[in-house]
Amino acid sequence: MWAAVTGRTLSIDVSQPTVVDRIQRLQRLETVIYTMDKLVTGAKENPIFPDFLAGDRLLMLVHGEVVAGIDFSSLKPGDVTVNDRQVRLRVPAAQVFSVRLDSAKTRVYSRQTGLLVPVDPNLETQVRQEAEQQLQEAALADGILRTAQQNAASTITSLLQGLGFEKIEFE
Repeated sequence: MWAAVTGRTLSIDVSQPTVVDRIQRLQRLETVIYTMDKLVTGAKENPIFPDFLAGDRLLMLVHGEVVAGIDFSSLKPGDVTVNDRQVRLRVPAAQVFSVRLDSAKTRVYSRQTGLLVPVDPNLETQVRQEAEQQLQEAALADGILRTAQQNAASTITSLLQGLGFEKIEFE
C-alpha cells in the first residue's frame, strides 16, 4: 500500500553497450553439479554500543551450485596409450570449476540495522562471498571430487567403447 502512495516504480537502464573482456577456450568436462541451500548470517558489531544502536545484522538463505569435473588442458601426449583395441589413460585429477549463487532463489530474510548507523552496503556482498566459500567446503567434504572423477571415468569409458575400444584402463 505504501508503494502505491509514494508512486515509486523500478527503472533499469540497459542502453550502454556490453564490452567483451575475454574469450577463452575451455577443455573441460563437467561431470557433477551439487545444488545446495544454506542459511548464512552476517553481522557488524560495535564493541561499545549495543546492536540496537550500532549493529547491522543480516540473515540470508542462499541457493547455489558447485560444479566439478576434469580439465583436459593439462593432458599430455604420454597420458594416452593406444594398443590395438586397448587404451590406457592418465586422467587429470578432478577439480571444482565454479561456485555460483542463484540470485533468483537467494533471499535476504532479515536485516536489522542500529538506530545510529546507516545500512552497510557491503554486508550483503560479504555474506554472499562467505556463502560461496561455505558451499564449496560442504561439497568438498561430501566428496564432490571423488564423484566427479568417477563420473568422468564412466563418461570417457562410454565414449571410447563407442569408438570401438574394448579395454579401457585408467591410472
